[in-house]
Amino acid sequence: MKRKTILLVEDNEDDELMTVRSLRDGGFDGEIAVVRDGQEAVDWIRGDRQADVILLDIRLPKLSGFQVLEAVRAYKPTRHIPVVMLTASTEQEDMVRSYDLRANSYIRKPVDYKEFERVVKSLGVYWTEYNQWPRMNTNSHE
Repeated sequence: MKRKTILLVEDNEDDELMTVRSLRDGGFDGEIAVVRDGQEAVDWIRGDRQADVILLDIRLPKLSGFQVLEAVRAYKPTRHIPVVMLTASTEQEDMVRSYDLRANSYIRKPVDYKEFERVVKSLGVYWTEYNQWPRMNTNSHE
C-alpha cells in the first residue's frame, strides 16, 4: 500500500509544529511535506509529487492560499486532491471565497492547544484513511 502524504502549507512555525505533532499523536505515520509560502506550494504540486490532502493556510507569503487553491484546481493532475483550508481567519468572506474556489473544507484554527490538537488529529485520520477521491493520471498535464 502506498504511503500517505499530507502537504502542509503553513508559514507560522508554531502552527506548523503543533500541526505536525497533532497529526503524529493522532496516529498519522505517513509523510508530512511542509512548505512555507504559496509559491513553494505551487512548485511542490507541479513537481510530480502527489499529496493525499493539502492543509492550506490563507495568509501566506508570495502567493495567498486562495491563489494556491486556484492553481491546484486549474492543474489537471491535482484538481481533485482534497484541500482543507486550515486558517485563523474568522472572516465570512474568506470562508465563502474558499468554497467558491472549491475547497473541500474550511476549518478555523482553535486558539486553545488542546482543541487545536483534537481538530488536527481528526483531520489526519479522516482525509487520509476514510476519504476517497479520484486520482488523475499525473502524466497528463494541463
